[in-house]
Amino acid sequence: MIRLGSLAGYAFSGPRLLAGWDPPAEPGVYAILYKPEPDRERYAVVYVGHADDLTTEGLPLRHPRSHCWTRRAGGKWRLHVATLSIPGGTTGHRKMVAEELISMYTPHCNAERYDGAWRPEWTL
Repeated sequence: MIRLGSLAGYAFSGPRLLAGWDPPAEPGVYAILYKPEPDRERYAVVYVGHADDLTTEGLPLRHPRSHCWTRRAGGKWRLHVATLSIPGGTTGHRKMVAEELISMYTPHCNAERYDGAWRPEWTL
């Protein structure tokens, strides 16, 4: 298990080596990770996505952004995946979690960028 996100975070399953992984046929949020320093147990988030069915995302290495992941990590055998299942969660919920993680980590291979800042007028 790895925790990603703000505060206590979300408990993701993994990380697992991406190259030998078979995605489950279920909805979820996923993070592609690598170790910038292979000798340390610290991971960098290189991509975050979500899907109604993880088998349709082109995972492990047929995803449209997988070339970016491989280049950033220095090879396909240095990539890892972590997944988050949200029981009863909707597409909107998974999208919200993915956007939060993208705003927090600004993964190199995500084209999307989200501002994680809060404005005082948004709170009561």
